[in-house]
Amino acid sequence: MTRYVSLAVTACLVAVAGLSFHRVFGFGPVVPVAAVAAVVPTLLCGLLSGPRKGKDPWPLWISLVLTVVAWAGTVSVTVLRPALGDGTLPQTLREGVLSSWKAILTTLLPAPPEPEFLVLVNVVVWLAAFASAELALRTSLRAVPCLPVLGVWAVALMLGVDGPGSNAPLAAATVVLVAVLVLVRADGPGSGLAWRPFAIGVPAAAVLGGLAFAAAPVVPVSAQPYNPREQVQAPPPQQRDGVSPLDRVGGWLLSPDQVMFTVRSRRSEIARLAVLTRFDGVTWSSTARFVPTGSRVPEGPEPDNKHEVVQRITIRDLPGVWLPAPDRPRQVDGLPVVADPESGALAAAKELRPGQAYRVESVVPEWTAEDLTDAAAATDAEARAARELPWGPGAKEPPVQIAEFRRFAEAATEGAVSPIQKAAALAQYLKRYARYDVTAAPGHSYRQLDYFLGEGRRGTPEHFATAYALLARTLGLPSRVVVGFDGGNRVGDTVQVRSGDVMVWPEIKFDRLGWVRFNPLPDNARRSSKDDSVAAGETEQKLEEAQKNAASQERGEGPGDTTEKGPQQPAADESPLPPWWVFASIGVAVLLIGYFAAVLLAPAMRRRRRRAGAPAARIAGAWHQTLDHLSDVGLATARTLTAHEVARFGASNVGEDAHGHLRPLADLVNRSRFAASHPDPHAADRAWLHTDALGRLVTAKAGRFRRFRRRLHPRSLKDRSAGRSTGRSTGGERP
Repeated sequence: MTRYVSLAVTACLVAVAGLSFHRVFGFGPVVPVAAVAAVVPTLLCGLLSGPRKGKDPWPLWISLVLTVVAWAGTVSVTVLRPALGDGTLPQTLREGVLSSWKAILTTLLPAPPEPEFLVLVNVVVWLAAFASAELALRTSLRAVPCLPVLGVWAVALMLGVDGPGSNAPLAAATVVLVAVLVLVRADGPGSGLAWRPFAIGVPAAAVLGGLAFAAAPVVPVSAQPYNPREQVQAPPPQQRDGVSPLDRVGGWLLSPDQVMFTVRSRRSEIARLAVLTRFDGVTWSSTARFVPTGSRVPEGPEPDNKHEVVQRITIRDLPGVWLPAPDRPRQVDGLPVVADPESGALAAAKELRPGQAYRVESVVPEWTAEDLTDAAAATDAEARAARELPWGPGAKEPPVQIAEFRRFAEAATEGAVSPIQKAAALAQYLKRYARYDVTAAPGHSYRQLDYFLGEGRRGTPEHFATAYALLARTLGLPSRVVVGFDGGNRVGDTVQVRSGDVMVWPEIKFDRLGWVRFNPLPDNARRSSKDDSVAAGETEQKLEEAQKNAASQERGEGPGDTTEKGPQQPAADESPLPPWWVFASIGVAVLLIGYFAAVLLAPAMRRRRRRAGAPAARIAGAWHQTLDHLSDVGLATARTLTAHEVARFGASNVGEDAHGHLRPLADLVNRSRFAASHPDPHAADRAWLHTDALGRLVTAKAGRFRRFRRRLHPRSLKDRSAGRSTGRSTGGERP
């Protein structure tokens, strides 16, 4: 009975440990995988390695071979069932076992529940369940079957260190189940299940687990957890689309009525499509390191003011793989996507098709004049790369246009001092400098932008945005170009975003704020408002107004003053206090720990005190210790009993072996109390030898749990030897 109950507990332990992979995949995909991988090998081990009437269990190697066969069959019809139908089972199985861990470490969490990923969960949980079951059946050590569970936890914690959610409830449940397993196996495999310790110990373990769970959120953490993703090389940037969205802008503007996608949302927002950071002298390209994700997109810098927006987007005639979404997306559902952790840009795993739909949740920042006024240009590695002005493919000397662009930018920002003043002044200058013309020839190389700024002075959003980005770089401002859509035509509750709504805008990176959008387009570049046309977004209007206000504020700093004046950090004592129940739980836990320490330490200290002193005092101490032992088998008081009466009580309640120790001990006590001569140290040593032997006999008779339970009673704190120093209370014979 004990063995099979142990198997049930180990299966629960492994299943709970397997659920800790929820930070990698979420609970939905993990629950069935962990349940099957924990239960099937446990049942198999129970059949092969369990006790059989008159026969020994099967050898371990047979159990090992059969569990491998059972695993292959089970994983094929459960986790890898999709691969079983399309004939890719061997390849998927090999990739899942050998390389799924690395694929998960290069995937944004939660990872997509692909079969090749979930194979890792199945393998780890299966091996742990098999090892725990075999240890429970083939060994008598109480806690050893818990060790394989620690391996599952180690793998899950390493892979899910960056994932959402918390493992605190599962950790508390693991502690409780470990305590249950130890209680079940407390008396060994051959003595049967001890129900009374089990019934008392499980509630106690549950209370301690609940206290640990309540205190977990307020436990201080001195350092960030080790993240193995920092040691795994991310995939290199790659061209996701054969044609850059920037190169499509001119064609889309010439055919403005083609519906790209539709949006269902409560408010209108600018939709980003592609973020282009690298310029090689001829064209802009993306440096995004796209990694797979189940749905989540990492957070970026945010101001204090922001709002959330949820959109349902349906693809119509939008080509390529880039996915439109407001900046900055947080959650994408309904379509397999890859995401760039740095920019938050989204792309589909495959070429987009009409009718595909997805739901995107975004947090849109709202910059204020106060945010922008004190903002300094960013200086991190990404910002340094966003200041580069390459010479061009194959060039051996810098093009003359760079110097011309620098003179142009300095003239456009004359009188501007701070980065925000320069960025805003440059945008306002370009608004007035050139005309908006959708028929302008596309292109954004050095030569073409030199023509746009020097002679043509007319262009599309492509020309205005790319010219602004290059001019900003000559001023030392980190810049990039973004392609997206603004506006659209409303049809019922749906906004149809058309090709003519395409927009290109530049962004400048600031410390603490991240990338901030600027609009260098002339005001007449916006589409005329019709009855069914969506006006410019409220967020964009607020941003342009904040930029103008920040640039127009009087500043008393010189050109070399780049001191950053960020918002003051709140004082440490202003941080919110934890709720009252946290302090109450901690107080109760401290009281319980203090009480347990007291009741466990008091007998040890009392025993040590009794063994010290003169031989007579040591003999008396040994006798008092004996009376404490006998109280565990029913001795209520010794005040009315002689020493030999106590010995006869012990013999009748403990056994005849106890009489062989109690009678000589009673003689030593009587001689020490009433003899004319004083006892020698050897007599005291013999007294304690008899007392220690009696203690072991009482433990064997009453059981360790019963003695432990009596020690937890408050009366164990009282020294019952007080008042036994004279007369019959010492256990001496009548004079």
